Amino acid sequence: MPTGATGGVIMMLLGVLLFAVNDTLGKWLVGSYTVGQLLLVRSAAGLCAMAPSIRRAGPHAFSRAPRPALQLLRIAFSTLESSLFFWALTELPLAEVMTYYMAGPIYVTALSPFLLGERVGWRRWTAVAVGFSGVVLALHPSPASLSFGAVCALVGSFSYACFLIATRKLAGVPGTVLMTAQLLAALLFGTVLVLAQGWTPPGAMDLVLMLFLGIGSLGGNLCVNQALRIAPASVVVPYQYTLILWGMLFGYLFFGEVIGLLTMAGAVIIIGAGLFIFLREQQLRRETR
Repeated sequence: MPTGATGGVIMMLLGVLLFAVNDTLGKWLVGSYTVGQLLLVRSAAGLCAMAPSIRRAGPHAFSRAPRPALQLLRIAFSTLESSLFFWALTELPLAEVMTYYMAGPIYVTALSPFLLGERVGWRRWTAVAVGFSGVVLALHPSPASLSFGAVCALVGSFSYACFLIATRKLAGVPGTVLMTAQLLAALLFGTVLVLAQGWTPPGAMDLVLMLFLGIGSLGGNLCVNQALRIAPASVVVPYQYTLILWGMLFGYLFFGEVIGLLTMAGAVIIIGAGLFIFLREQQLRRETR
């Protein structure tokens, strides 16, 4: 297992690559199967992969988990953002959907004074405004651009931000508990959608790809968590934005997608604003120590 700053960067890059592969498979599969079916199989695979961790945690870890109302709210946002991501992929290029979701941390900064009681200075508020302008530029609003997919991506990215805020407020809860609840909620919602929309029997290869949606997502999370454990966040977190580069590459290779100049410019602005906010937060933490 790699260690140190270099090891942290390698683990972060590997984790982001797994997320990109996962998202690419999601776009590939959502063309033939319903979102509910993907959620159901992905969540079942994730729960099976987590079975050893769930067993080690024991029933008391789940029965005594604090703040159940907030946990319910968190898994509601998690299920919503995952579902909306898949629905957005039915209409929008892969990299474009990723661009909207990369704005999630910017929304977190904008909401944190009201939901987390954190102070946000003028520099970060300026970065938030710049980041929002990047979202608008990527959307290039017009009656034609406000499609079902675009609305799903925008609402999904906001739901993702709310999910991140709820996760921050549950910082003391074991990760196994949070992830298990998250997967169970997605499994339940996926089952409801399948009952409403029906089940399409997948071929052997498609079933393997669906199962990888759950296992690959868990693998990506493990890599990112390991990166943050062995290296400073200020070193490894900026590499998360390579996700958009992978999205552009995979979108072109597998779907023939080429995103427009306005969307690309919006992505650059969102990345720049997100990096500034992150680095500014790191600086403030160092100053308060």
